[in-house]
Amino acid sequence: MGFGDWPQRYRAGDREGVWAELSGLGADVRDTEIQTQAQSVCDEMALRARYNVRLLERHLKAEGFVFHSNDDQRTPVDPFRPASPEAPRLLAWLEMELGPVPLVLSSWLRLVGDVWLVGTHPAWPELSGADPLVIELEGSRYPDMEMSEYFASEHEAWAEEAAHNPGAGSFVLPVSPDRLHKANLSGGQPYGFRIPCSDADGVFTAPAEMSFVSYLNLVLENGGFAAWPPGDAMARLKNRLADGMLAL
Repeated sequence: MGFGDWPQRYRAGDREGVWAELSGLGADVRDTEIQTQAQSVCDEMALRARYNVRLLERHLKAEGFVFHSNDDQRTPVDPFRPASPEAPRLLAWLEMELGPVPLVLSSWLRLVGDVWLVGTHPAWPELSGADPLVIELEGSRYPDMEMSEYFASEHEAWAEEAAHNPGAGSFVLPVSPDRLHKANLSGGQPYGFRIPCSDADGVFTAPAEMSFVSYLNLVLENGGFAAWPPGDAMARLKNRLADGMLAL
C-alpha cells in the first residue's frame, strides 16, 4: 500500500488507517508527489461532512429545533451556508499572510461552508449548553465584516501577547465561540485551528485539543453536539439525530 491508493482506501472504509498514515507524515504531506492524493482524501472528508451537516439540519428541524443567534434577540439563523465562490480567495490570503493551514481546513473552506447549529427547543433546554457544532470560516452571517481583517486583527493581538508571554502558544485561528458563549453566557476563548500548520489534519481547540477530524467525528456521533446531556430521553434523541451520519 502507498500514498497513491489513499483516496480509494478512504472511500472503501479504511479511514482510520489512512488518517494514521497521513498524520505520520506531518509536514512531509506537502511533498509534490504526495499532496495531491492527501488533498483528495481531505476533500472527500469535506464532502461527507457537508452531507452530514445537511442531514443534521433536516433531523433537527424535524424535531422542532429552532436555530438562532446566541444573544437575547435570538434572531433566526440559517444553520448552513454553502461555501461561496470567494472561498479560494480567503484561503489564499490565509496562507499568504498567516502561513500554511491544514489540508482539512482548505477542504472545509472550499467545499463545505459555514455551520451554525446554535439554537433551542422548548422541550430540551439542556441542548442550549450542549456545545453545538459551529464552524464559521467565511463569516457568511456577517455581510458587513471582512473576515481577512478580522483574522488579521486577532493575529495581531496574539502576536503582541506572544511577544511578552513565551507560554502563549501558537496562534489559534478563531472559527467558533466556545461552549458558554454559544449558550449566551460569559465564556472563554474561541475554538479554532492552530496555525501555521502544514499537516493534513490540524490541531483544533474545542476546548481540549484534538485533530479536526476527530472533533468532527465526536460531534457528528453525538447528533451535532459535543457535550451531550445525560438521560434516557436524551440518548434516544441523540440516536435519532445521528442516524445516517457518515464517518469521516
